[in-house]
Amino acid sequence: MDTTFLISAFVTLFVVIDPIGLTPIFIALTQGADAAHRRAVALRACGIAAVLLMLFAFLGEAVLGFIGISMPAFRIAGGILLFLTALDMLFERRTKRRSDSAEDEDKPDPSVFPIAIPLIAGPGAIASMILLVGQTNDAAGMAAVLGVMLGVVGIVFLFFLSAGLIERALGKIGITVATRLLGMLLAALSVQFVLDGLRTFGLAG
Repeated sequence: MDTTFLISAFVTLFVVIDPIGLTPIFIALTQGADAAHRRAVALRACGIAAVLLMLFAFLGEAVLGFIGISMPAFRIAGGILLFLTALDMLFERRTKRRSDSAEDEDKPDPSVFPIAIPLIAGPGAIASMILLVGQTNDAAGMAAVLGVMLGVVGIVFLFFLSAGLIERALGKIGITVATRLLGMLLAALSVQFVLDGLRTFGLAG
């Protein structure tokens, strides 16, 4: 498996899932909870998100074929979706929506909703998994993508465990700067997805 592809897959999933941006939301959703409860919520949320993303990795392309959507078309649509996500990150709209989700959450256990779905395994992450698996040609490539995904979800889990420390270290300004940088990277990657789809159709060199 090409190392460049694995690096690109890691950057794509890391930017889309955005562990840094999720951390303050996790803090808000588990405010007042002790360390054990926070750890249990983080473990459940990351486990559910990983299983969901794995299901889409295996079945996503088959579902698209069943309803008559080609991978190049989905690659273009996914690229556009990721670009919109990047705009949200650059202009703080996604952070505001996530904060609103935290404020609207009344359930005592937010691990399934909204942390696992849609904050970790959201539309952008699902689209990214389908697109990345679609670029592989064998079982080894799919296993590599799944490994990268599990690695990113593992990073999310570690960020959640150290949420209090990260909050104190970065502060509001640090998290904002990191989110902006990740948004710029995601914008470039999303354009690459669109160009790859157009190239498959013969519309781009």
